[in-house]
This record gives sequence, structure tokens and C-alpha cells, in this order.
Amino acid sequence: MNDAKELYDPLLEKVRDITDSSSGREDNLLAICTLLEERVSHYDWVGFYLVDPKSEKELVLGPYVGEPTEHERIPFGRGICGQAAERGETFVVQDTSGEANYLSCSSKVQAEIVVPFFRDGKVVGELDIDSHTISPFTEEERKFLEEVSQMVSNLFESHT
Repeated sequence: MNDAKELYDPLLEKVRDITDSSSGREDNLLAICTLLEERVSHYDWVGFYLVDPKSEKELVLGPYVGEPTEHERIPFGRGICGQAAERGETFVVQDTSGEANYLSCSSKVQAEIVVPFFRDGKVVGELDIDSHTISPFTEEERKFLEEVSQMVSNLFESHT
């Protein structure tokens, strides 16, 4: 637990600095991807999927760090990302080989965590992290990534 705190607390401060900066949203999202991928050894692909404002039922690939993916648009309900968006909840998959509704980005991916973020009570996007390691994600890590996603939500305009 102490190791997790030593890792995640400074990262949260850096994410807060990024989200508070005056850089554009795309630059901020890419900076967060880069930070997480560089600092957490089992993060092999870090990216954002954003809800398409026209359809509101499809995710569009946003900034990411890692190998290119063919999954540039994902309908709600499809794959781990689509399920997380549809249900509005974090999905942690410690071993992707057992998932029936899984969209593989790479044969190297062994685990995935997807954390949606909200604005005005609606999902506006999600943070998606792939790992080449089986069962790498902890409960502390889940909480950390949910805090990151909450900060990221502030980069999106309120529609009320």
C-alpha cells in the first residue's frame, strides 16, 4: 500500500497540474497518456476514447500513447470500452483471454482497465489502459485512475 501511495500521489499532482494548465484539451490528454505510460511499468498502451457528440452512442479514439490500434470507433456495448461507456462504470479485466466481448488491439495485451469520465452526469469519454501483463491492476490503482478520470472530466465543457 505504501508503495502505491508513493507512486500514485505524485502522479495525481502531475495530472492536476496538466488539467489546470492552459494547454488545449488534446495536448492535456496526450500529456496525461505520456505521463502514465512512462511512470507505470505495466501500462503498455494508454489512451482516451471520447463520446462522439453527434451520435452519443459511439466512442472515437482520442490521444493515446502506444502501438496504433484499428479500433478508432467503438459502439457503446461493444468490447470492454463500449461496455464501460454503456454502463458508466469502471471495467477491470485482469486476463483478456477469458473475455467473450473483447476487442483485441494486439495479441500482446493480457489485461485492460477502462475508466469512464462524466460531465453533467453523462459519460463523455474514458481512459483506457492495456497491459502486456496478466493481473497487474490493484484496487488502489483503480481508485487512482478513477481520480485521474475525475480530473480529466474538468477538461470538458458543462452543458447545463
